[in-house]
Amino acid sequence: MITLSQTDRDYILNTIRDVKDFPKPGIVFKDITTLLNDAKAYNFLMDHLEERYKDYDIDFIAGIESRGFIFGAALAAKINKGFVPIRKPKKLPYTTISEKYSLEYGVDEVEIHIDAFRPAKGEAKVLLIDDLIATGGTATAAVSLINKAGAKCVEACFILNLTTLQGDKEIKEMTSVYSVLEID
Repeated sequence: MITLSQTDRDYILNTIRDVKDFPKPGIVFKDITTLLNDAKAYNFLMDHLEERYKDYDIDFIAGIESRGFIFGAALAAKINKGFVPIRKPKKLPYTTISEKYSLEYGVDEVEIHIDAFRPAKGEAKVLLIDDLIATGGTATAAVSLINKAGAKCVEACFILNLTTLQGDKEIKEMTSVYSVLEID
């Protein structure tokens, strides 16, 4: 599989801004807006993802709301695959199925259209994409939701993996995981 050199990873990482104490004290937020507005870096990243996945045996790309939409829809267009949004509750207009997941202080949920993968012949093969994996709750729920919708999540791709939080650990039991950047 195609991965980036350390020099290329450093190039992308250096376009991502750290915002201290956001959204609360003690958190260092990884702000991808600075990557997105650097056309050269964003295109470099998307070209890398295209090269990695263009010959991958997938039918659809699913992106997690909302930053997964930015990377997922662009990649789907580059490799001529359908894009499926995974959204927060009550955002999709048609019949949905949902998956709940635990938060530190409660429960949240993601949804997908019940027929999201219908044009596929047989079991649809899906690449899940999001900007970042931290604790992994949303991404784990998204993988479960893809499988619940009658498809198979063949890989989960993240631009950033905050490795100290080990959010990818449970997902790796469900599917393959690729992280463009791994940081502590």
